[in-house]
Amino acid sequence: MAAVAHRARSRSLALAGSAALALLAAIGVRALTDGASDALALPEALADFVALSLSVFIESLPFVFLGILLSTVVQVWVPQSVIDRVLPRNAALRRAVLSITGVLLPVCECGNVPLARGLMLRGFTVSEAATFLLAAPVLNPVTIITTYHAFGWSDGILAARIIGGFAIANLAGWLLSRSAEQSALLADGFRAQCAHGHEHTHQGRMQRSLVGIAEETSALMPALVIGSALAGAIQVGAPRELLIALGSHPLWSVLALMLLAFIISICSSVDAFFVLSLSATFLPGSIVAFLLFGAMMDIKMLALLRTTFTARALALLTGLVALCCLVIGWGLNLVA
Repeated sequence: MAAVAHRARSRSLALAGSAALALLAAIGVRALTDGASDALALPEALADFVALSLSVFIESLPFVFLGILLSTVVQVWVPQSVIDRVLPRNAALRRAVLSITGVLLPVCECGNVPLARGLMLRGFTVSEAATFLLAAPVLNPVTIITTYHAFGWSDGILAARIIGGFAIANLAGWLLSRSAEQSALLADGFRAQCAHGHEHTHQGRMQRSLVGIAEETSALMPALVIGSALAGAIQVGAPRELLIALGSHPLWSVLALMLLAFIISICSSVDAFFVLSLSATFLPGSIVAFLLFGAMMDIKMLALLRTTFTARALALLTGLVALCCLVIGWGLNLVA
């Protein structure tokens, strides 16, 4: 078992190193072509792909590392007695409290993935971790403040985002809690990691912290690179004119902005300023759907989540979140 774990860790580190080298190469190419002659310049579509992919990656990277550090603190440094004292024993109340802990954590959706992984490694259920994972990007203080600065209280956008985020996360958590075997929702590698998480308990806290940071980084960095590249590729080919043309329809405008949120994979802490430029074209419910769905599910997020959940679990979770956002956005448009 130790030999298998060592080989798996070596493969992960090799993949992370390859991804980092590829990214550095892309940055180098971009830097060289910026000052080169037209003959050396990249084709426009390729240059856009590199720029967009790098922007998604660079925007997400600090939050991923912050999430990894917070995950390590939760796993290694927070005593179990503190967690037991703070969280209610009732399952529904426990999930509700977990969903609002994002108020204390200024981490966007990509940084919450390692933190949710840390919760499950600590012994939290899949439904509890998923509730936190979906709610925290919406209910963290940076997201709330930037949404307020972008929209104020106009059209109820801020209130709808906060209430909608809390409701969707707790609905998803409740549905996942009905699963007969929640561990079956986890990817094989992460399920094995949870099962053998006690193997490092004989080590000192500092050594366990360093091992945890290394393992989480090697697991998540390749996924972040792949997710950023996919987001950049789809943005290059996305028909933005069509999305804007659908802005005045109460249903199609919601679907259009949800698709846009999924594609651009922008951080939840700044997405309000991005969509503010579209507020004159799209209805308020569509803006809310963008702010909810993009914070909970996008291409980059799915790539990161695939390190933790099975493809079937992610498909079900994405479908549920999308349906909830669609209903909320469409309903707001009908009454606006």
